[in-house]
Amino acid sequence: MKQYVFTILLTAAVAFVLSWAVWRLSLKYKLYPGIRERDVHKTPTPRLGGIAMFIGVVAAFAVSSQHPFFAIIWTQPQQIYALLGATALIVVVGVLDDLWDLDWMIKLGAQFLAAGVIAWFGQLQIYALPLGGMTIFSSWASFTLTVFSIVVVMNAVNFIDGLDGLVAGVCLIANGVFFAYSYMVVRDTGASTFFNLASFIAAVLIGACIGFLPLNWSPARLFMGDAGALMLGLLMACSAIAITGSFDPAIVGDNDSFGRSQLLGAFIPILLPVVVVLLPLLDFGLAVVRRMSKGKSPFSPDRKHLHHRMLDMGHSDRDAVLIFYAWTALVSLSVLLMYIGTTLEWPGDYLFGVLYGVLGIAACLVVTFLPSRRLSAAAAPDPAPAPAPDGAPQTDPAPAQEDAR
Repeated sequence: MKQYVFTILLTAAVAFVLSWAVWRLSLKYKLYPGIRERDVHKTPTPRLGGIAMFIGVVAAFAVSSQHPFFAIIWTQPQQIYALLGATALIVVVGVLDDLWDLDWMIKLGAQFLAAGVIAWFGQLQIYALPLGGMTIFSSWASFTLTVFSIVVVMNAVNFIDGLDGLVAGVCLIANGVFFAYSYMVVRDTGASTFFNLASFIAAVLIGACIGFLPLNWSPARLFMGDAGALMLGLLMACSAIAITGSFDPAIVGDNDSFGRSQLLGAFIPILLPVVVVLLPLLDFGLAVVRRMSKGKSPFSPDRKHLHHRMLDMGHSDRDAVLIFYAWTALVSLSVLLMYIGTTLEWPGDYLFGVLYGVLGIAACLVVTFLPSRRLSAAAAPDPAPAPAPDGAPQTDPAPAQEDAR
């Protein structure tokens, strides 16, 4: 465990120092776009935080290559190189979009290309699903399912990037839970390389989010932009595929330590990687349906995401972010507790996780639909305008929120 803690601290330190450096350089050289019509923030804010997060990730992988504990994930170096190469491609395209607002077709093409590099050259694919020993026999079916899964998760994470600290915090919680799960599976089953790779990626993402969040917390001084959000989505998808897609179905049926509930044991490896990104996936699905039903592109931006709806209900931007944190922790911890309950033979097995989920849902529903600040508060005097970055025009005050996607 101490090796993972070191990885988290190293990534966090590099990401924090470079985030501060990127913020200062962006202000000095005016590397921030103007306010667009769809933006909800009013003060020009740098969007290049994804660069700092990416370098932190690369630094962690570089150090791991020299550490004997992580030698197992380097037994297939082409897999790591493909993963880092695809991530670099996404970050470059994301930076270009953050500076010049690329056409959505270009971004989508780059996403499919990056996912293809991982699936084809890295051979990190969904080969099997641990549900009744289900195996994907066609190599092209495996490749296609993998590519589409990565692209969907990338866009799902990117779509919720609309409020200060939202994506960084949600991904921090999700990867924290996923790291705990993957680490316990290795402990309980003696699983192979793929689980260690999943644990390492989750640890790296935890560190990247911790290092970036101080500059992204409301009021944000730096946004991660498309570069950061797409990178988080890509790596989270890959960590999930490393477990789910390469899970040995025999573990479920033959290894009693995996859990006394065979039904739960069959579903957990599929369920948990999904629930940790449940809110992004839900927001992404609703956005696609909403836009296509109006005859628009599924990637055409609007201001009807879940976090915008909470703002319309009367929540402050910070309260809305905290509610998203609560929902993310609720759904992911519920499934994790079900797994822990079966492996430790708690009374009632997974019922403890179900009870936690039911009580948590009730609490989250209350805070979601009873906002502490009603829309009537809008009649209160406006706060003093926040200072604009050096050289940027002063504009009307508003929370330093991300753009609506």
